[in-house]
Amino acid sequence: MDRMIYLSMSGAKATMQRQDVLANNLANVSTTGFRAELQAFRAVPVRGDGASTRVYALETSTGYNGEAGPVMGTSRNLDVAVQGKSWLAVQGLDGTEAYTRAGALDVNSEGLLVTKSGQTVIGEGGPITVPAQAEVEIAPDGTISAKVGNAKPQPVGKLKIVTPEAPLQRGDDGLFRAPEGDLPGDPAARLQSGALEGSNVSAIETMVSMIAAARQFEAQMKMVQTAEKDEQAAQQLLSTR
Repeated sequence: MDRMIYLSMSGAKATMQRQDVLANNLANVSTTGFRAELQAFRAVPVRGDGASTRVYALETSTGYNGEAGPVMGTSRNLDVAVQGKSWLAVQGLDGTEAYTRAGALDVNSEGLLVTKSGQTVIGEGGPITVPAQAEVEIAPDGTISAKVGNAKPQPVGKLKIVTPEAPLQRGDDGLFRAPEGDLPGDPAARLQSGALEGSNVSAIETMVSMIAAARQFEAQMKMVQTAEKDEQAAQQLLSTR
């Protein structure tokens, strides 16, 4: 059987994988702090006599778009938008330290500062506990102050904000982690209180990419059909001899 069938199917598989990534990005166009997932492919020549012009499409290491999303004001004291290339440290469900740009924070029933997804927010000294019915304020450097009644605001902790030098890796839980382990806090990192960072996914650009991927998939399948017709024609010629 002609190698064109296998090459076309590898291209079609790669296009389907690209569609999955694009669909996931589009589904998170309104997710706070979401980073668009990127996907790339490389052409690998087929080895062997008579196959020097054939190439397979193979997936390369994937990453994410590190550009910041739009910042929207919410006037909510527990909403923060991390500035620059910094990330907010949280505790994943597996107990490891992870990082996110989703700054919609809340206080759970135990008084712990958590994200909207339920992950415990990590401070420079560990989890941050907020007094019951306290009015919380978050300073640009991440310092958290709590005011109960008419008492003066008292610091209860400081958010751990990291600035990685190398790109992070996205986990299956949607959180990011550093390949070398936990990162140290960055005292120069800053955040904006009363605001949230939106997703950096462009809905229009993603829709255009999905249309282009669909057309590319159709072209790959037509190549498979062409290879099948060529094989049938060759069999008919050989059977007439």
